[in-house]
Amino acid sequence: MNLEFEYRVRIEHLLASSIHRYEGRPSDGPRPAVGAEDLERVTIGAHLGIVGDRHFGKAAHRTASVTIMAVESVEHVERTLGLSNALDPLDTRRNILIRGVDVDRLRGADFTLDSGVGPVLFHAHRPANPCAWMDVMLAPGAHKALRGRGGLRCEPLSTGELTRGPALLRSSLRLDDGEPRLF
Repeated sequence: MNLEFEYRVRIEHLLASSIHRYEGRPSDGPRPAVGAEDLERVTIGAHLGIVGDRHFGKAAHRTASVTIMAVESVEHVERTLGLSNALDPLDTRRNILIRGVDVDRLRGADFTLDSGVGPVLFHAHRPANPCAWMDVMLAPGAHKALRGRGGLRCEPLSTGELTRGPALLRSSLRLDDGEPRLF
């Protein structure tokens, strides 16, 4: 595996949720948050997911147990909708929210994230498409504004830890090739 492309990023948020908050009809509102949500550190198990998350070790979610998204995608929603208040990226319910690369371009790629305690290897399988809940949790129109920018569903291929703060992303794909960025 050739992870020749290197990017300095920042892990802004880490989320592990033991329950699925967005069930049923968006108009009924989310289920209450249980336990710590925005964590300083998470432990990731190879082919299992994030320890403490509702998808950890579930066979049906093996290739989609960790979701990653660019914070810039949420900022794109703010600009597109002309919002004066900042949105909370945690309301997207993505596990890892990073700043500095167009995460959606990693689809199909292997990549590592290293926040200083060793790299964690992931494979980005498919898009984490936004749902109608985004119109309720972020702002009316957010669902449409996030299309193509909802992040990726990934499978962790190694065990390790991630912490919030500066990190290094290494990828098998070049993400800064002069193509227009989505954010």
